[in-house]
Amino acid sequence: MSGLRVIGLAGWSGAGKTTLLARLIPLLVARGVRVATLKHAHHAFDIDQPGKDSHVHRQAGASEVIVSSARRWAQIREIGAGEEARLPELLRRLAPEGLALVEGFKRSAHPKLEVFRAANGRPPLHPEDPRIVAIASDRPFPEAGRPVVPLDDVEAVADLVLAHAEPLDAVLARLENP
Repeated sequence: MSGLRVIGLAGWSGAGKTTLLARLIPLLVARGVRVATLKHAHHAFDIDQPGKDSHVHRQAGASEVIVSSARRWAQIREIGAGEEARLPELLRRLAPEGLALVEGFKRSAHPKLEVFRAANGRPPLHPEDPRIVAIASDRPFPEAGRPVVPLDDVEAVADLVLAHAEPLDAVLARLENP
């Protein structure tokens, strides 16, 4: 896989997107794919822990904090009442190689695999979203007009994700020029 390729997992809350990702990522890594994830949160969240130096720095007013070690680094940027970062800006921050799996951003124009669970009682997204390229579901959708695989068939989901992920440049062009 050359360059960064992008595909999302979209679905209603409770459909099992995070559970599927937790099973999908090790499978992709075992296939030799470098995986990055980008998760949209719908509310205030904090990855920092009270009492840690980085949290103290932010509480003191730092607008940006980078925590670095020999194994990893993280950057926290306070935006306050500013505008939420858009998907193109976030995608550009990822390493330029591998596969980016985007969880959330279900209204964005990147290619997506719909994660559908009938027990949610919510309607499927794919009839209204042409950017949904495949579906992982616990029920069949014979009228879907795109590949549908069982939600628990992680191997088949991995095959679909790899087949339908698009190059970053193509995704950015669509996102920035709708």
